[in-house]
Amino acid sequence: MIRKKIDSLLFGLLVFLMAFMVLNVLWQVASRYVLRSPSSFTDELARFLLIWVGLLGSAYVTGKKLHLAIDIIPSKMTGKGAKNLSIFINILVALFALFVMVWGGLKLVYITLTLNQTSAALNVPLGYVYSVLPLSGLLIIYYSFMNLTEKRNESEVIGKEMF
Repeated sequence: MIRKKIDSLLFGLLVFLMAFMVLNVLWQVASRYVLRSPSSFTDELARFLLIWVGLLGSAYVTGKKLHLAIDIIPSKMTGKGAKNLSIFINILVALFALFVMVWGGLKLVYITLTLNQTSAALNVPLGYVYSVLPLSGLLIIYYSFMNLTEKRNESEVIGKEMF
């Protein structure tokens, strides 16, 4: 129940961010080539939106078990070996998210906010932009543990839950 709410909220946020990014880039192209007066903030905003879409999108696909993976070994395994490998992989993903994305991300946010670093065109504190790193890390940890506790068959999930 909570997972479905998080999934739908995250999906809606990703759709909004992607649509906003498309409109932003369309305005960037129109202002540059049609109006002959390029907008000063659109390039930076597109970069920030791409960061947010990429990181939150990685959390979303982790929850849907659709993330990029090399499945040579898992496709050859069955039974208990496949289950143990899945557990091991989910734990590794959660540990990576914890130490690199959450812990490292929080340090990055803290440092950039402490130093009052702002973006050049938008004049937005960069700590706010980088806050997506620990947020998406927490979501990846949540989804990794949820994937560990689920009793679903992997072959049923692949490709069916994307939308």
